[in-house]
Amino acid sequence: MLPTDPRLNFSWLCHFTDSRNLPKIKKLGGLYSMIKLRDMGVVGDDHFPGGNEWSLDADKMFGMDGYVHLCLRSNHPMEHIARNDGRIQTTQWLYIDIEVMQLDGVMMTMDVSNKSGIHPISLEEAGKLLDYEVLQKRLDWNDPAINARLKAMEKVEVLIPECVPFKYFERFFPNG
Repeated sequence: MLPTDPRLNFSWLCHFTDSRNLPKIKKLGGLYSMIKLRDMGVVGDDHFPGGNEWSLDADKMFGMDGYVHLCLRSNHPMEHIARNDGRIQTTQWLYIDIEVMQLDGVMMTMDVSNKSGIHPISLEEAGKLLDYEVLQKRLDWNDPAINARLKAMEKVEVLIPECVPFKYFERFFPNG
């Protein structure tokens, strides 16, 4: 799947963060992987990750801490958990231009990326597995089978190595 795939009729991907992270994101000029944030020395008391300790450890164990995690819809199960657990006070969804998928090394997972047994795959491979109908059309979400398909697509992650430069989401950034 590439941004020019005709089955993909949206122009953005999503990333959720705590609104308290917005000034740092703007100052740093983008979204960075946890590895890069640690290397830059910016992980501290004024950094509010969505993941809990287990999730961050699992990211590290599976090598997912080297990526910025994006999703296909502004509804990811991890956002709900992070908000309900109090790690995120106020969710801010960032909309990332789909052109970011043209960066080198972009991968996808068909479920939450740090889940045991889930492995990153190429965009081309993922393109064969995505449920375009449920991503693109208004369907009967009350139908249990359709709702299950939607929930599966909401877990898909787009993995961007190291950094999503600000230029890919500047026009969508809250408060300019």
